[in-house]
Amino acid sequence: LSPLISTFSHPGVRDYSQLTLDLTRNELIVGARNYLFRLNLNNISLIQATEWGPDEDTRRSCQSKGKTEVECQNYIRVLLVNKTEVITCGTNAFQPLCITREAGNMSRVLERVNGVARCPYDPRHNSTAVVTESGELYAATVIDFSGRDPVIYRSLGGMPPLRTAQYNSKWLNEPHFISAYDVGLFTFFFLRENAVEHDCGKTVYSRVARVCKNDIGGRFLLEDTWTTFTKARLNCSRSGEIPFYYNELQSTFYLPEQDLIYGIFTTNVNSIAASAVCAYNLSAITQAFNGPFRSQENPRSTWLPTPNPIPNFQCGTIEEEGPNEGLTERSLQDAQRLFLMNDVVQPVSVDPLVWQDDVRFSKLVVDIVQGQDNLHHVMYIGTEYGTILKALATTNKSLQGCYLEEMQLFPPGLREPILSLQILHGDRTLFVGLNDKVLKIPLARCSSYKTELMCLDARDPYCGWDRKQRRCTTIEDSSNMSQWFQNITACPLRNQTADGAYGPWAPWQPCSHDDGEGTSTCLCRSRACDSPSPRCGGKNCEGPTIEVSNCSRNGGWTPWSSWGQCSTSCEIGFEVRQRSCNNPSPRHGGRVCVGQSREQRFCNEKVSCPQPIFWSSWSPWSKCSSDCGGGVHSRSRNCENGNSCPGCALEYQACNLESCPEVRRNTPWTPWVPVNITQGGARQEQRVRYICRAQLADPHELQLGKRKVETRFCPNDGTVTCETDSLVEELLRTPGVRLTGSGWSSWEMWSACTQECSKGYRTRKRTCTSGEGKSVPTACRGSSVEYQDCNPQPCPVNGAWACWSSWSQCSVPCGGGHYQRTRTCTSPAPANGGDICIGLHTEEALCNTHTCDGGWMAWSVWSECDDLGLQLRSRVCGAQSTPCVGNSSQHRDCNEIPAILPASSYEKDQQCGGFTLLHLIATGVSCFLGAGLLSFLVYVYCQRFHKPSQESAVIHPTTPNHLNYKGNTTPKNEKYTPMEFKTLNKNNLLPDERTNYFPSPLQQTNVYTTTYYPTALGKYDYRPDSSPSPCRTYNHS
Repeated sequence: LSPLISTFSHPGVRDYSQLTLDLTRNELIVGARNYLFRLNLNNISLIQATEWGPDEDTRRSCQSKGKTEVECQNYIRVLLVNKTEVITCGTNAFQPLCITREAGNMSRVLERVNGVARCPYDPRHNSTAVVTESGELYAATVIDFSGRDPVIYRSLGGMPPLRTAQYNSKWLNEPHFISAYDVGLFTFFFLRENAVEHDCGKTVYSRVARVCKNDIGGRFLLEDTWTTFTKARLNCSRSGEIPFYYNELQSTFYLPEQDLIYGIFTTNVNSIAASAVCAYNLSAITQAFNGPFRSQENPRSTWLPTPNPIPNFQCGTIEEEGPNEGLTERSLQDAQRLFLMNDVVQPVSVDPLVWQDDVRFSKLVVDIVQGQDNLHHVMYIGTEYGTILKALATTNKSLQGCYLEEMQLFPPGLREPILSLQILHGDRTLFVGLNDKVLKIPLARCSSYKTELMCLDARDPYCGWDRKQRRCTTIEDSSNMSQWFQNITACPLRNQTADGAYGPWAPWQPCSHDDGEGTSTCLCRSRACDSPSPRCGGKNCEGPTIEVSNCSRNGGWTPWSSWGQCSTSCEIGFEVRQRSCNNPSPRHGGRVCVGQSREQRFCNEKVSCPQPIFWSSWSPWSKCSSDCGGGVHSRSRNCENGNSCPGCALEYQACNLESCPEVRRNTPWTPWVPVNITQGGARQEQRVRYICRAQLADPHELQLGKRKVETRFCPNDGTVTCETDSLVEELLRTPGVRLTGSGWSSWEMWSACTQECSKGYRTRKRTCTSGEGKSVPTACRGSSVEYQDCNPQPCPVNGAWACWSSWSQCSVPCGGGHYQRTRTCTSPAPANGGDICIGLHTEEALCNTHTCDGGWMAWSVWSECDDLGLQLRSRVCGAQSTPCVGNSSQHRDCNEIPAILPASSYEKDQQCGGFTLLHLIATGVSCFLGAGLLSFLVYVYCQRFHKPSQESAVIHPTTPNHLNYKGNTTPKNEKYTPMEFKTLNKNNLLPDERTNYFPSPLQQTNVYTTTYYPTALGKYDYRPDSSPSPCRTYNHS
């Protein structure tokens, strides 16, 4: 292929991952790391190169977050041509940025927008985007720095921005977005994600998702969120009793003329490598979306089929006037829970069009070629090894899985992934984006087949044999269709490659040999690589073609090398030195060197290794804190040889969760007590007992149960037997006879509360006594016992420490530093007046105590500024035997630069121009005396030239007395209108109310930061333009 391939590269530029065709201008637009290129489609020569890298501040900010220099570049991830514009989006050192440029001049910027939700932060995150004819940009990417918030997002254009539901794994569950297409009323997205409906373990499914382009979101529910988002699973598998599934979609290609979508599927990265290509009709995809949904009522229930409320949904909208006007006809409740289709999208054929084991396909494009009898779909499949497979896409079993050729893009032994494939159908050209270059490969190479047999046996859909011209041509270059023949009836013959092999040795012959130290006469013989010769890319013969004899030379040792590094850092190890027998090397039967070529000796014999730090075994579980009803028990372990083991030393576990048995106890019946006595002398008697029940381990903690009352009737006819019958109810409704003079005594004191917290109860009692002072319980109406709730406050919770965190990194790399770990009082946190945790919340330990380069320990912190305006720091020499090189102390100028602080950080010790309190007092006294003298002169002048009236003798204050003024009851603070000045944040997007200040008109060394409240102009005659103070900044405090 080398003579036919055109190559483009730019010095220092990598990652040519984005290729886009601009057919209007006959250009190929390339997006690489920090660069955009416009290339000529004919020979991919450079038209324009535009550098687009992150600025220095953005790059430094990226590296300060722990990213590498390679990651902190601008990787182009969106490159779309929209009429006369090109939409470009890049990672921009983890600060995504999108720029719209002029198509004919990439350097001309038309618009800049934030790249979040349009481009990923990390160049390793998968993303895709498509722009519609009306200018809306549909992007599928991650929206946050850590890549945990995937989103399908619409922006730009005339439609409102919409996104998928945030942090909802049922919508998108760790997806990898592959491609997006604008098809009719919908925008389709192809992706793979963790299957949320899969109940057994974790697996990945490939999906096709779609949204309506006229979707405007919901009202109150699903606001700014898709209401038409649905997704279905793509099936690509090999048939059999147990099908073999290729679950992970890697690449797709859309043929709009055929309504076909081709896709590359592979197995999981942790399984055996296998790949396949399946094709899907848009009608099959539409059929799946018209079928039933699969939904889950709650997180613990299974996914079950649910009927589709709108089987043939075509993005219809609500036309009637009202709050839902313009919304899609899907119910918002259905849109929130019905998005996963029950039916699986099936491919056009039962088995994949192409499959292969032990290799992973990565990229795919498809060309449509007119053959002698029908159209052929030719697939170009990129592999992980950097090769491109050319195969036929057909359902004909005799041609299914045919590989026509394999293109090797790199020299033998070199493997690189293919980053991008782009095909130009009209010119039959394939563009390949690699890490360091772009390739242009012609697809129709019929001139390479020299004979009719080679032309027909190649089974190349692009080529046929022209019997009139007697050469292999394309159908466009043929002289006559009747004279142009193809033979695409079977797969081409493969494995015709043959490796070379040596033939027999020739007889020995005298020869001369020059080894650089002289010429000698020897015996030689030779052999040829012709049994067979290498063919069709086969390997050349390995081994010598000439042997020399009878001119031998003895070998000699080279000097010993220096001792190598010890094999251990502590305890006994060994170090090695070597020499070689090539001084000179033995040749042609000469004697080899005598002795050892390798020596070793012990090292680090006196350096002991530190004891390993590990956890001891867990102790047995302690006794449960409760015999039933739920308790806890614990076990512990110790950190051996140190105190920095990761994890917790104490572990708790619930125990005895079964409910306690319920205990019921009945009190004995009380004696019969008369209640009512009839006119005839008959009486009604009652007796009482109580039922106590408890479901506790301790039966003494019983709850007060229900009261049971029995009533009987005793006639006054001399009979002893008292009966209980229906007469009792009548007697109960009849008012009884009360003894005269009986009444309740005063209530006793309240008893102690049954619980100290969490709501108990207390009681008090009274007795019913007759006029004679006797106790008559039945003579008084009402209850003799009264209950009242008490101690409703919650019980206090004592705090306990959580586990220690991991040790932090050492503060210095050498010279003695420290690292620390922390814990929080949250296991549990103290509440309701409980005790706080006792002990330290932070621990520190020494680390990196070895000396730095030159024997020095670490520098101390800079001291405070002295009278000379200098700061000092020092370090200590840690070397024992030799003195350290360099200074033991350093000094530097303080270089204090005063700053204007915000009004909220007012400090009492600020001064204006070096004024002290004495200066302020002197100024105040001077102003007071001057004002008094001026007032006296004005008064004398008025007394001399004007006769004072009765009213003018009364002095009216110009401002009300705040102590005695009654004219306005408005609070003082409400009569002042604070002056507020807002600034924009660093992105110039949102107001930042944390920094509200207005700079002073004069630059002062020291600035007062005070809060000024201007008065109401109508009452206090305040003029803002009178005598502005240069030492005052008006702020909103």
